[in-house]
Amino acid sequence: MSDELRRIAEALERMRPAPLAAPDFSEADAFVWHVDPDRLVPVGRVNRVDLPLLIGIDRARDTLLQNTLQFARGLPANNALLWGSRGMGKSSLVKAVHAEVLAQGNALKIVELQREDLPSVGRLLALLRDAGERFVLFCDDLSFSNDDQHYKSLKAVLDGGIEGRPDNVVFYATSNRRHLMPRDMIENERSTAISPSEATEEKVSLSDRFGLWLGFHPCSQDEYLAMVRGYCDAYGVEISDDEMRAEAIEWQATRGARSGRVAWQYFTDLAGRRGVRI
Repeated sequence: MSDELRRIAEALERMRPAPLAAPDFSEADAFVWHVDPDRLVPVGRVNRVDLPLLIGIDRARDTLLQNTLQFARGLPANNALLWGSRGMGKSSLVKAVHAEVLAQGNALKIVELQREDLPSVGRLLALLRDAGERFVLFCDDLSFSNDDQHYKSLKAVLDGGIEGRPDNVVFYATSNRRHLMPRDMIENERSTAISPSEATEEKVSLSDRFGLWLGFHPCSQDEYLAMVRGYCDAYGVEISDDEMRAEAIEWQATRGARSGRVAWQYFTDLAGRRGVRI
């Protein structure tokens, strides 16, 4: 029997995946986390816009930049939740701030984590904890559905667990929801629980674990037009103010909304019609 157990143990040992080798973080300043198998893939060119082109979000821009600079310089910094209207530059701001911090001569890596891969975050944190670099762990479009238990994994990234968040990692997330949970999910928990306040506390308090809450709200028409003008000036697309105003307003009317994303979509169409590469 002992020989059989030994052979089984040896077989299981051979089946176990090899430990994840630490990547060469000097390859790039940005990485994407993948699972099955676990690996960090370097990103040679990050899809982002320059920080000055993000208009109408001055307070969020200044706050997130200062927080990130503090972190990159080894000073205390908070996890940040960027929440609010679609297309108003939440994820663009995270990537633009990272570029600005690098431009100011600070060493900082950014690692993108998909919401679906949150259960693997413990393994990722263990890998980053042993590295000498400092990391912004970034999760875009973070939200949870009624039967989603991934939010429990998120606590390991924030301030939960015995080990807590590694000193060299800060977590930035974007979401359309301030509390990350659908309102009907929270209200349903409250209405069916024996102790309503305790039943919803775990879910609602998830957002409270972010030290920074940065709200993004719909832009005004003047801000929308300023965004378009900023793109035109930055990429050398010549158009008169009157023509740009008429076209841009008509473009946003067909979309039924104004936002930074809509401004970029109109500018992309304009640049294509003018034969300008961006």
